[in-house]
Amino acid sequence: MIEEIAPAKINLYLHVGGVRRDGLHELRSLFVFADAGDVVAVEPARDLSLEIIGPFAAPLLNEPADRNLVMRAARLLRREAGVAAGARLVLDKRLPIASGVGGGSADAAATLRALMKLWRLDLPAARLAALAFSLGADVPACLAGAPALVGGAGERLRPGPRLPPLAVCLVNPGVAMPTGPVFRAFDSRHPSPQAPRDPDFSGAAGLDGLASLIARTRNDLEPFAIAREPVIARVIARLSAAPGAIAARMSGSGATAFALFHAQSAAARAAAAMRAEGWWALDARLCGRAGA
Repeated sequence: MIEEIAPAKINLYLHVGGVRRDGLHELRSLFVFADAGDVVAVEPARDLSLEIIGPFAAPLLNEPADRNLVMRAARLLRREAGVAAGARLVLDKRLPIASGVGGGSADAAATLRALMKLWRLDLPAARLAALAFSLGADVPACLAGAPALVGGAGERLRPGPRLPPLAVCLVNPGVAMPTGPVFRAFDSRHPSPQAPRDPDFSGAAGLDGLASLIARTRNDLEPFAIAREPVIARVIARLSAAPGAIAARMSGSGATAFALFHAQSAAARAAAAMRAEGWWALDARLCGRAGA
């Protein structure tokens, strides 16, 4: 059996622009990834099948398997690569649903990576990236699982800036945050937004520079998610006040918030404090480092 981690995706910032002709928003974001998340396992089989387990499996069990991004990714790759074999897929759903940390997108990317190994495929990178984008705007970045500057609607990727070693505490207050309504609220407030831009990354390799980077950027969707679920603001405030926290904000379209820490022990203490509030929390290290 081959296993791939589908790491939680974190938007250190998310600058949102207008809607493109294809209906997607123009974005600029810095994606980083935790070293923990869902897990996708695959093994040989005659046909494709999907089993979903884990603490957050229940909501997905009520949906047809063909709608799950894991199965969609498997069917797409098998068709596009001309594979006759099948696979038994198991999704261990450890991240909250509709939480802004790329769970479904990361699951799809992990499925592609796992099946490429199982079926011994060697697709050109550009072709694999195009398949990934057809599954969702965040899937190409999740495919690499390394810090990335994301442009367009998610299809344009560049290596992220060099950052210091970091730990992260992720917290979800137990409220689902569907992406569509949050973007529509943004569009209603900003019918003609300015083109999104990336910030100046000079100095971001140090802790002070990283804090400055967060202070000079934003998540444009955060106020609209908070308007729907005010508890998110409380989570961010608690994370900001956690001992050792460098910075805190919401990830993606919510409702998960994060805080960055230099020390893993500080992130673990913050996670324990957040669980005492009755919230889901995870502490982890950030995956890899991009080039300068």
